[in-house]
Amino acid sequence: MRFGLIALGIGAAVVTALVGWFGAAAIGREVLQAAWVIPPILALHAFQLWFSAIAWRAAIGEARPKVNRYLRIRWIREAVNSMLPVAQLGGNLVGIRLLMQRGISGPQASAGTIIDVTIEAITQFLFTAAGIAILTMMSVDHSWAPWIQGGMIAMGAGLIGLVVAQRVGALRAIEWLAERLGRLFPTVSVDVVRGLHGELLRLQKDRAALLQATGLHLLAWLLGVAETWIALYAIGIPCGWQEAMVIETMGMAARSAGFVVPGALGVQEAGFILAGGLFGIAPDASIALSMVKRVRELIVGIAGLLAWQFSEGKRLLRR
Repeated sequence: MRFGLIALGIGAAVVTALVGWFGAAAIGREVLQAAWVIPPILALHAFQLWFSAIAWRAAIGEARPKVNRYLRIRWIREAVNSMLPVAQLGGNLVGIRLLMQRGISGPQASAGTIIDVTIEAITQFLFTAAGIAILTMMSVDHSWAPWIQGGMIAMGAGLIGLVVAQRVGALRAIEWLAERLGRLFPTVSVDVVRGLHGELLRLQKDRAALLQATGLHLLAWLLGVAETWIALYAIGIPCGWQEAMVIETMGMAARSAGFVVPGALGVQEAGFILAGGLFGIAPDASIALSMVKRVRELIVGIAGLLAWQFSEGKRLLRR
């Protein structure tokens, strides 16, 4: 938590410096000019959450699942990850806990969430690769190519390592460690990880569910392109879908790379500045784009945290 707070402070300082350097007044005007676009992008994000929730449901493989339940928990999961200094892990743990409270076993909820997060990362890799492929076909400065190619190679290697580790039994090692800790500390429950490796392999056998989750996550990523296109138009920067695709892929790649910083503060802004610069978009407009997205993120995130606390409060009152 302490590291997260330090990272949050550094990120906030970077954002403040960027806004001050490139013109707080200009950025403020552009964000206010684009205020009308907040409701449409909130609606777009609701569809992103819906697609992501159905993908998570498919990965978990629950019999007769209720979409609304997954939508609500996916919303809370995202809110915790984006609003709190938990390095993109706390929201997943909260999501697992909420699923367990609703009758899903710990191993199934945990294994399904691991699969969902893995598929989300793989589809982001494919999404980013598509954006880079589009960029290479455009008439822009290609001096960026070695850096981005190196980043894609590193990202691809990391994903391969993640999948291989799951297949060869890395989770079995976690089970073993949890069992040992359970013996040392009898009050600590290890039910959430007991049988985790076997459950993961069982869920991975459902190829249809994995393909469904992959397609849904790709759709969710593509909706982000529409959000970027609409937000840029509202700021006063009309662009084509190719430019919006490249800007969104690079901005989200930067955000993912900055996962240790809560909300990727400063990292997301830098990503949009670099991506927008390829098409002659001024840094103040790129920062305004990021700020518009952050307004949406704040609205969704604060509401999600309130929904989480309301859920926990109801549970405590029922005891």
